[in-house]
Amino acid sequence: MGNKKKVLLMGKSGAGKTSMRSIIFANYVARDTRRLGPTMNVEHSYIRFLGTMVLNLWDCGGQPNYFDNYITPQREQIFKGAEVLIFVISVETKELQDDLRLYQSCLEALAHLSPEAKIVCLISKMDLIADEKREQEFSVRESEIKRRSLPLKVTCYPTSIWDESLYKAWSSIIYSLVPNIAKFESSLNMFADIMRADEVLLFEKATYLIIAHSVRRKHPDGHRFEKISNIIKQFKLNASRYVANLHTMRMEIINGDLKILLDMLTPNTAIMVVITDPLVYPAAISLNIQTARKHFEMLEKLDRAPAMQFGDPKV
Repeated sequence: MGNKKKVLLMGKSGAGKTSMRSIIFANYVARDTRRLGPTMNVEHSYIRFLGTMVLNLWDCGGQPNYFDNYITPQREQIFKGAEVLIFVISVETKELQDDLRLYQSCLEALAHLSPEAKIVCLISKMDLIADEKREQEFSVRESEIKRRSLPLKVTCYPTSIWDESLYKAWSSIIYSLVPNIAKFESSLNMFADIMRADEVLLFEKATYLIIAHSVRRKHPDGHRFEKISNIIKQFKLNASRYVANLHTMRMEIINGDLKILLDMLTPNTAIMVVITDPLVYPAAISLNIQTARKHFEMLEKLDRAPAMQFGDPKV
């Protein structure tokens, strides 16, 4: 099935694993996840990204008897060939040491059967912690998780299904799996330079996770990418209720010198261009997006993409 990436989604029952998966990959909104039941054993999902990459997501039920099976009789089946382990720990857990014991047992199996796998730990349900205490609560848990992970390296993210933090975490995970991400970023940088764009963002079409970006002008909001993903995804979900078979989306916002254009770039990606240069007109942005399509389609196929050629952005 092409360039397949096995991703393990693990954690104790009730940590929010299936809610995350449903919001990111199955077009759920947060309030709808309340009706989801617990995962029974392992649920497999195949999600196609960028044409050739297939995410083979294993959502592993978190009941104690299931964990016993993962670590002993199903050990090789579960952990062999994994690219990423995503372990979810709820911030509301009253048995953190028990969660960490299960986490460490997964690390031991992973180190033996998939030693090159990336390890990500998501601290979920951060919305249950008061705003002024969230950073401290996350820091305490992150320090303990990293200590218990040694000598392996782990990346931790605070998450909540109710805000953009979920998109930040999953965008970072997907970013780490895209095989030719350097070529995407190099091409976006070239595009941004030629267009004199403030920012250019590249989204995966189905999830609207940001897989690459180019920033030429600093912005004070360090969380804007995740917020943009969340806003666009919610807009698309709401629009699809009124427009049957909504497969594409184009948006243009102009406010003085500020021009924001969102358009489909390839069959699998969307692009957002943000420009404040008064000499660059919306028609020129659209023209150059059209010109860049063939190049990015070649990148998705992991082939050697031809050099991009653009029109004059002032036209």
